[in-house]
This record gives sequence, C-alpha cells and structure tokens, in this order.
Amino acid sequence: MDRIHDNTRPAIMPQPRMMLVVTGDDFGYCPRRNQGIVDCFQAGGISNVSLLVNASAAKEAADLAKRHSIPIGLHANLSEGIPACQSLQQASTLINQRGFFHGKMGFRQALERGQISMKQVELELRAQVRLFRELTGHLPHHMDGHQHIHVLPEVREVFAQVLSDLRIPYTRVPVETGLHSCPWLPAHLRRFYTQVEKDALDSIPVFTRYGIRWPDVYLGLTTMGQNMSVPNLQRALSHALAAGPSHSTTSSSASGSNPPVVTAELMVHPGYPSHPQEGGCGEGPDDFSQSADRQHELSMLTDPSMLALYSQKRVQLCAFKDL
Repeated sequence: MDRIHDNTRPAIMPQPRMMLVVTGDDFGYCPRRNQGIVDCFQAGGISNVSLLVNASAAKEAADLAKRHSIPIGLHANLSEGIPACQSLQQASTLINQRGFFHGKMGFRQALERGQISMKQVELELRAQVRLFRELTGHLPHHMDGHQHIHVLPEVREVFAQVLSDLRIPYTRVPVETGLHSCPWLPAHLRRFYTQVEKDALDSIPVFTRYGIRWPDVYLGLTTMGQNMSVPNLQRALSHALAAGPSHSTTSSSASGSNPPVVTAELMVHPGYPSHPQEGGCGEGPDDFSQSADRQHELSMLTDPSMLALYSQKRVQLCAFKDL
C-alpha cells in the first residue's frame, strides 16, 4: 500500500546525494489544513505528515492519510488545546483555569517556574500515542513536538523514555545550519529560534542515550510562512548538503566511490487558510492558520522550479520509514 502513488512520482534518481523528509506539520488542525496537506503531498511537495491527535479534524486527517497512503507520525502537543488524557482534563499542572494547555510561551514559563509535573507529561504523551494508534491503526514511526516542546528541559527526558519504551525510532532535532545568518528574521523570532536551538542541542545527549535517531540535518525555521521562497529553500538545501552526514542516523552506508548520503528533514506548514471558528485544538484556529502564510508555503513547495531543484541537486524525497 505504501507504494500506491509511486506511478505519479518522478523515477528514483541514481544515487541521491540527500534523502529528504519533507514533513507537513499540524495535520488534523482543521479541514482546510488537511486539504492543503493532501494536495501538497499529491503534487510531490511533501513526503510525510505529523498529526495533532487533539485537534478538531484529527479523525478526518487520519482517514485521509490512510486513503492516500501518506506516511504519518505524531506531533506531540503539550501547549495548545485540551489534553488527550481524560484524567488530566479536570485538574492538572498541564492546564490553566479554563481547562486548556498553557500555550507556547505559557508552557515554557510554567516549566521554568517548576510548575509542570513530569509524571503528567508522561501520562499525556502516552495518551496521545494511544489515540494516534486508535486513529491510524499503527504506532507512529516518528514523533516530534508541536512548537518544539519535546526538546525542552525535563520534557526531553520523559519524551525520550516514551519513544524508547514504545520503540518509536525517529524524532526531530531542530538545529538548523545557517540560522544565524538570516537577516530577514525579525528580532523576536530570532530570539525564540535561538532558544529552540539551544534546547535542541541539549537534547542530543539525552536522545542518544535512549537510542533515538534523527536525520543528519534539520531545516525549516528560516523558511516558515512568508520567509519561504525558492531562493531561501535553495539556500537551506545548500547549507544542508554542505553540512554532510552525521552519526545520528544509520542511513545509506555508501560503498565504494559514492559519497555518503545526507539525511535531512524539512519542517513545513502547508494548507489553506482556516475559516474563523473552524479548527484548532479546542480554542479555535490561531492567526497563523487564518493567514495566507500556509497557502504561500503550499505554492512554494509545489513550485515547478522547486521540484526541478530536487532533481538537479539529486535530492530524493522520502518518509522517515525510508531512512
């Protein structure tokens, strides 16, 4: 079943230089996001998706992934919406007085103040994996964190333990080559991304200890929303190819004269703008989802010049299970 769409794809190129997982995040967020992600996959713009199981259109997303044979993993969420674990929905350290998660920055602040129970984080992560399995019929082959919560202090240890216990092999380590030479990033984003990078670097020894793997190179912080353009994507890919392979994956052990293949993940957020009041994880869709940014990403990812660039650079799109 995994190969059902191969006849619509370009032929496998001779000895790729890079195996690239292009992951569409926030699958399940709303029907418009789901449709955009499916359209992007069918046009060859993404090769993998990450499902928000507590989002309003998660069931529809899981059904679409099944119908179109889209490789799917779990986008673990501790910052937006309502917990999947019922025992944490009434009173827990993970929610505010309104019964919702604390938000992207709220979760980080509560964590810094020592107000988040790691036992409850573990219960919630396990509940989200269970729900993923109910929706899709299988365990996720990869699991990352919505708004990069999985690399935060303390959380990373629990996250790694859960992945190890359930034998989920792959995660995301958001350390992007070239991040610090992007003049187009506004100061607030630069600050946030620098913190994400620091947390991700601190996660590497933890993930390594638990035997969890991730691609050699990560891309996506510098190419989000309106910052995504063919030149910016080209720049990110060039950085990734120059960085070369690392030890973190067991990818394509090249033989003879062929150089080792670089494995990479490009995090993207394609979709169509959410309708107001439709979508989200219980509180409605956020501004980013209602903006034109998602559709802009979709059109960039499926731009013929982008797809031609992959061929020219010998970049083979794949899923985590192909690494």
